[in-house]
Amino acid sequence: MTGWAQVNGRNSTDWPERLAMDVWYVDHYSFWLDVRILLKTIGIVLSGRGVNHGRDVTMHRFSGDHSGDS
Repeated sequence: MTGWAQVNGRNSTDWPERLAMDVWYVDHYSFWLDVRILLKTIGIVLSGRGVNHGRDVTMHRFSGDHSGDS
């Protein structure tokens, strides 16, 4: 439901960057990091930050390649 990538850019980041943040989380996970993510999630959801990706779409569909927004 939430994660490091979601609280650090949400839909305003491209897929390669989001996947890199997921890898970072796996390398650094801890109970306190999870608490931090949950607290940040509350603030981000209430503020609506990062919902839109550009002007036209919420988030580009993940195509499985690592080229970005294709």
